[in-house]
Amino acid sequence: MATDAKGQSPQVVDFALSPALQQFVAEVRDYCKNHLGNAAQWDAEVRFPREPVAAAGRLGLLRTTVARDYGGSQMGNLASCLMLEEINAWCPSTGVTISVHNSLVNSLLGKWCTDAQKRRWFPKLITGEWLGAYCLSEAFSGSDAAALRCEAKRDGDHYLMNGAKLWITTGSEAKLFVIFARTGADRVKGISAFVVEKDWPGVGVGKKERKLGLRGSPTTEIVLENVKVPVDCRIGDDGIGFTIALDTLDGGRLGIASQSLGIARAAIDLIKAHLAAQVDEKGRPTASQPDQWTLADLAADLDGSRFLTWRAALLRDQGVRCSTEAAMAKLSASRLANRAARAAVSILGQAGGSGASAAERILRDARITEIYEGATDIQRLVIARGLLAPA
Repeated sequence: MATDAKGQSPQVVDFALSPALQQFVAEVRDYCKNHLGNAAQWDAEVRFPREPVAAAGRLGLLRTTVARDYGGSQMGNLASCLMLEEINAWCPSTGVTISVHNSLVNSLLGKWCTDAQKRRWFPKLITGEWLGAYCLSEAFSGSDAAALRCEAKRDGDHYLMNGAKLWITTGSEAKLFVIFARTGADRVKGISAFVVEKDWPGVGVGKKERKLGLRGSPTTEIVLENVKVPVDCRIGDDGIGFTIALDTLDGGRLGIASQSLGIARAAIDLIKAHLAAQVDEKGRPTASQPDQWTLADLAADLDGSRFLTWRAALLRDQGVRCSTEAAMAKLSASRLANRAARAAVSILGQAGGSGASAAERILRDARITEIYEGATDIQRLVIARGLLAPA
């Protein structure tokens, strides 16, 4: 084995979390136990978990990607991923709210906004007084984000914005929207990014989607009618909105990968508890061998997906572009979440398919992970292009 100058074996990779991160995970678990126990009720009532989200703000869980200079904890993407796995194992509706706020809004503002803009919006965002929403998708612009039609026309010291955004997570609860709009004719370079506040004239919330899962997370249309957006609310230069959007989606995919890990873990825990209860009169396991194999495969894949997510998060924390790695993490984890959820329903049998079962809710919540933040086939395209790109 190779050694360094002091005769010690060099440590290349360390899979152990630092004491600070271990403590953070313990604190998040306490938060989950204290605030997320009613996830099934929120799902049944299609009710936004307002108090748990407010509690997350009080505990500093809405500031992990914000620099200390602006009141954040500056814990970074790895800490956010650890946090989101824990939260989503309990309540994916709360999890996606916190994920979007941290990874798609706060991280974007932190990287691309001016000092004045950060000092304007972060005080309300890091406390949870305001929630943020990321508005990229439209009726004719989903996977093909550059096809967006929402317009922002320059008129002196402001832009006049018109259009509609669809499938906006937390749309009815957010007070700040990051809006991507067309400011020029070029398909890619004609897109710019803006901050729009909910209370401005012409900003409205349209239809609320009726969804299969994540029922506690409102997904809505955002309507923009002759909204006057001051020039100083543009993020970055005119025409770099598409670059901002794609860069931010790398972080967003880490958030959904982490959500998928939490959902998968919850499903695996249900399977494990069900099989562990199958014993003979002497306490020896009697679970079928195929069911044990399924549990083993899922547990091994959970660790694999988790390490893919951690790797991409560490790269992003180091300022290294991680589009390929983030797509790998999201692809692997979201597929696993759906496979684990299906297995839980199947192995638990009639109880697993019951509307009162946690397995049934997990199955419904899992489905979206292969759709938003880039559908599964889009992740495969991103990975393939990354692998085929010239060195």
